[in-house]
Amino acid sequence: MNAFSESNQAKVSIIILNWNGLDDTIECLQSLKKITYPNYELILVDNGSAGNDVQVLKDRFANSIHIIENDKNYGFSEGNNIGIRYALSGEAKYVLLLNNDTTVAPDFLSELLNVAEMDPKIGLIGPKIHFYHEPNRIYFAGGKISFLSRSSSRGWNTIDQGQFDKVDRVDFISGCCMLIKKSVFDSIGLLDPIYFFSLEDVDLSLRAVQAGFSIVFVPNSKIWHKAYRSGIKNPRIPYYTARNAVILARRHFLVFRKAAVRAVIVTMIELVIFAIRARNLNIFLMMVNGLRDGLTTNLKLSRVRRIT
Repeated sequence: MNAFSESNQAKVSIIILNWNGLDDTIECLQSLKKITYPNYELILVDNGSAGNDVQVLKDRFANSIHIIENDKNYGFSEGNNIGIRYALSGEAKYVLLLNNDTTVAPDFLSELLNVAEMDPKIGLIGPKIHFYHEPNRIYFAGGKISFLSRSSSRGWNTIDQGQFDKVDRVDFISGCCMLIKKSVFDSIGLLDPIYFFSLEDVDLSLRAVQAGFSIVFVPNSKIWHKAYRSGIKNPRIPYYTARNAVILARRHFLVFRKAAVRAVIVTMIELVIFAIRARNLNIFLMMVNGLRDGLTTNLKLSRVRRIT
C-alpha cells in the first residue's frame, strides 16, 4: 500500500549537475521522461562546462527543465547547493540529487517516496544502484561506516542475487542518487563546500543522523550508474578522495581518536597498494598531497551553507 495518495503527492525537485558531460546528461534526462511519479520538476545546474552544453540542453529540453548556469566549477557540493537553494525557494518537499551519468527505472521515484512518506523521521532515502554496463552487478546497496571510521558500499561489485532486497536502515546514502526531505535542510543546512567532491554525501548523512533523522535504503527503487565518469574528466579526484577521507574522520570521529588515526593509516596503505597496481606515480603523489591537506585543513573555516 502506498503511503501517499493521488491527492497528496509531495513535490520533488530533481537536481542534475552537469560538468562537460553532455551525452550522459541527455541520456539521463531522456530516462527521467519515463518516470511514473507526476509531481516533480527538473533542475539542471551546469557547473561551468567548457563547451556548448547549456545551449544544446536548452534547445532539446527547454520546456521541461530549469537550467542554472554557473560561472565556474563549484564542485559537487556547492554546485548542488545552488540548485537546492532554488528548489527550496519554491514548494518542494523533497530534493533528489541525481548524477548525470545515470539512468533510472520508471518507478524509482515512486518507490523512494512510498517509503519516505511512512515516517517523518526518515530524512535521507536511496535506491539500489547497479553498474550501467553490467546491469545485474551492484554498485551501491546502502552505505556502512566501519569501526575504522571508513565508509563503504554494501554489496559493491557483487552480482545481485537478492541479498539486499529488504528495506533497511543504513549509515549513509550515495550522492549518486539521494532523496532528501526539506526538513533535513531546515535542520542541518546544505552540503558542506569544504569537500568539493567526494564524501560530502557521507558527511550530510552523518549530520542528519546526529540531528535525529534516519537513513533508509529502498531496494525496489533501481537506477544504473556509469561509475567514475567524473574521474575520467577530473584528474584531481584521487587528491580529493584522500583529502576528504581524512577531513571526514577528523570531523566526525574526533572522540574516537584511535579510530581516526587508524583510518589515516589504512588510507595510506591503500594508497601505496593502489599506486603499485596502477603504476602511476602521479596518482600516488596526488593522494599523498591530499592526505597532507586533510590533516592540516582548518576545520573551523568550514561553513555549512544554509538555505538563505
